[in-house]
Amino acid sequence: MTLLNRILFLAMAVAASASQAQSNCSGSTLAINLLTDNYASETQWQLRNAAGQALASSTASLNNNTLYEQDLCLTEGNYSFTITDSYGDGICCGYGNGYFQLLIDGEEIANGGQFGDEETVPISITAGTDTSCSGHALELALNTDNYGSETQWDITLNGQQVASGGGYSSNQSYTEALCLADGNYTLTVTDSYGDGMCCSQGNGGYSLSLAGKTLASGGEFSDQQTRQFSLPIDDGGDGGGGGDNGGGGGDLEAYYASAAGLSGYALKSELHSIIGNHTTQSYGALWDFYLAYETDSYYENNYTILDIYSENPQSADPYNFTPGSDQCGTYNSEADCYNREHSFPRSWFGGSVAPMNSDVHHIFATDGQVNAWRGSYPFGEVGSASRTSQNGSLLGSARSGLGYSGTVFEPIDQFKGDLARAYFYMATRYQDRISGWQNNSSYGNAVLDGSSQQVFETWHLEMLKRWHNEDPVSQKELDRNDDAEQFQGNRNPFVDHPEWVESIW
Repeated sequence: MTLLNRILFLAMAVAASASQAQSNCSGSTLAINLLTDNYASETQWQLRNAAGQALASSTASLNNNTLYEQDLCLTEGNYSFTITDSYGDGICCGYGNGYFQLLIDGEEIANGGQFGDEETVPISITAGTDTSCSGHALELALNTDNYGSETQWDITLNGQQVASGGGYSSNQSYTEALCLADGNYTLTVTDSYGDGMCCSQGNGGYSLSLAGKTLASGGEFSDQQTRQFSLPIDDGGDGGGGGDNGGGGGDLEAYYASAAGLSGYALKSELHSIIGNHTTQSYGALWDFYLAYETDSYYENNYTILDIYSENPQSADPYNFTPGSDQCGTYNSEADCYNREHSFPRSWFGGSVAPMNSDVHHIFATDGQVNAWRGSYPFGEVGSASRTSQNGSLLGSARSGLGYSGTVFEPIDQFKGDLARAYFYMATRYQDRISGWQNNSSYGNAVLDGSSQQVFETWHLEMLKRWHNEDPVSQKELDRNDDAEQFQGNRNPFVDHPEWVESIW
């Protein structure tokens, strides 16, 4: 291909791609056009945001002397485009007439090809450009495993690629903002080695969401995982809502219709029938749930992990965890990493037994070290503390008059109601088996009374009821209940109807 033909070819491609992209993008369209040289396998490019997160990249292997085009819809902010050549001779002109060109809304901002190892172009999308999304604003969150470079993804509409990404670093979190029109889409996530993103080489995963509602998620696969989704979603709009199982706003009445008019243990039994057949998720899928939902949009609003053992609702947190990249792992002290806290310890129900072991209604993201301190001790109220976490959670001997004299763990007041309602959920969801758990653990025996009705020893029941009343249901809990239903298909009835605690117990 002569240099003149190459330029003409690129010009026609730019005009076509710019016209198509601008018709679908309500922000600014960045057009990336690349013509490879005779050694295309040496060439890669990547687009990053101001935080250094990879937003898009070239495919794993490029063909020689081939034109590649990609259009991206960008919001206001600063970005960088970096093109590299592993041999160090650029893409022009010693071994072919390679070329790259960048355009914003059809206006060229950079071009080139003659460089050594790499060339970086800063890109600024300025105020004044309408960067709002007139379609559906989606978010793709990725948490890479120990081999992030093996992971790639793309989204297609009618067989045509509309978004893609790759070239990721290992054990990092990435967030991609997408603006898509109505249509039926396919998300494909691939792993070039064939061992997926989880769980043999780390705890990677992905989650595609719209207005806080998960459209697709995963991580455990081999070569690739494909998910179909349609826009608009069929639950009444982008605002989301309980999904097929009811719940969320006006659907709650239908979800709990069979429990209307009941009270006492008859009500508890009917609630067990309603919530008792949820979809069992993998233990690794909890990381995906935390990545998509267990972030702070209520206190600091900084979207770090909302850890109930480090969160300080009244002032600045003592430390923060970045979703995905700060997953445990190993830890030696507080603030090292976050993990999965079974608020109802799994030793109490016999170990890693499904479905309890991955039931998100009682498993919260917490600091790994503080979780280890808590161990399987009962929740309680501390009289003399042996350990105090940086947000004020306590481990120590029970206070006088509690009705129990052993070691207990006491969360801060702002999360006591959350945990009490998680326990009332466990007593109801697992009513058909919980009477057999009393002797699995000495600490469980101190809390459980061996029945399927009252379930808890009187000292613990009275404390849970007090916590429930003194820390009412928050917006955080309401949202988490909706998210949990999306994740596994059932709800916590004591978040939706706090009055049922008194009605039953």
